Amino acid sequence: MENGNQTSAFILLGLFNHTGAHLFLFVMMLTVVFNSLLGNTLMILLIHRDHCLHTPMYLLLSQLSLMDMMLVYTIVPKIAVDYLTGNNSISPAGCGFQIFLFLTLGGGECLLLAAMSYDRYVAVCHPLRYPVLMSWQLCLRMILGSWFLGAADGLMQAAATLSFPFCKSHEIDHFFCEAPTLLRLACADTSVYEYAMYVCCVLMLLVPITLILTSYSLILAAVLHMRSTEARKKAFTTCSSHLAVVGLFYGAAIFIYMRPKSYRSANHDKIVSAFYTIVTPALNPLIYSLRNNEVKGALRKCMGQCITLTHE
Repeated sequence: MENGNQTSAFILLGLFNHTGAHLFLFVMMLTVVFNSLLGNTLMILLIHRDHCLHTPMYLLLSQLSLMDMMLVYTIVPKIAVDYLTGNNSISPAGCGFQIFLFLTLGGGECLLLAAMSYDRYVAVCHPLRYPVLMSWQLCLRMILGSWFLGAADGLMQAAATLSFPFCKSHEIDHFFCEAPTLLRLACADTSVYEYAMYVCCVLMLLVPITLILTSYSLILAAVLHMRSTEARKKAFTTCSSHLAVVGLFYGAAIFIYMRPKSYRSANHDKIVSAFYTIVTPALNPLIYSLRNNEVKGALRKCMGQCITLTHE
């Protein structure tokens, strides 16, 4: 294929082959995904039903669960269909749509985590001014801004990635269409676009994580000066769960999008991508629910109501 070809379908080489060990891993993946969807759906329902959870913090958390659910739906159904049918092809339009959705949700989650860190900073360091500094209006603006900027980043990168001619093999050594992997197939000079993508990564990854680390440094300083052991414990519990999510998500994203090209490996990319597209969305509701007394209380109340209804 010496001439550029932008109409042929791409072939996703996938995450699994048809050996016994990979069949076991495939079943394990489906189990993790099921738990992820169940956990995130439960979080959204609990936050919606329980009036005690109608606060800016939990509204932001419900959006995180929604983004995680959509991220799983963007990636996993295609993996499952490809593995079960053996048809690994994906059209350029389908590939572009997957890049757009993935970057919309991934970029939106980066910004949302920064908003959540600001919320915790205000709650711990300025509790008396919390209703003013973290008003519902500001919370909604943060949420809409996260979705809008994530979508803008996704749209620009999807359009730019598919604008290149792909004249090499159309086999993508990945389990979904990811911009850095797709660029390896381009037969034009992609250096300018890669530089622009690097700038986008600085804006969408490094700027938010700098704000997050600054917020939690100020929180840590405030927590260490608290006299109440109970208040200190509650602050540490809430913030440590947030930092766990941040570490898992940002670490994997920076590894994929900000490594020099010479250090890239298809197998490493697939493992790390599987971690933050499949494993992390399953861990988020566990981290928040198991380490948060308000969520556990809402779950117990909901289960109690369900048991009461079944006995009536």
